[in-house]
Amino acid sequence: MFIRFVIHSNDIDSGRRQGLFQALGELETQGLLSEHEVENYYELRDWFRKNLRKPVSLTRSSKPHAKKVALSWFKDTATQHISMMHGMARVLEAHDVMVEILRSERPGYVVYEDEFQVAAEPFHETLT
Repeated sequence: MFIRFVIHSNDIDSGRRQGLFQALGELETQGLLSEHEVENYYELRDWFRKNLRKPVSLTRSSKPHAKKVALSWFKDTATQHISMMHGMARVLEAHDVMVEILRSERPGYVVYEDEFQVAAEPFHETLT
């Protein structure tokens, strides 16, 4: 099982629902987070930077300027990572940003995989 945290706004680049990292980054850029929330966001973001590799590929295409359409999903065994995402969700929900947790056995064409996550180009029927 794979898990993805999203909000209801679409990402400009992918056209898919935006993930929590972008959503929190936007709130911070707009100055809508309290000082405590900014500190919490930075701690969570830094934890992920230390404990989750950035996917090396976000497309199946070998073309040099191919659109990066793969979405990141956590493996359900990445319990600590998922727990940290719930912390990010709490900050967003405090600002009336609804967070949805998607679950899928088939997230799409996997273009990257490590111990905690996959990046996959979604199938037509994949909820994103």
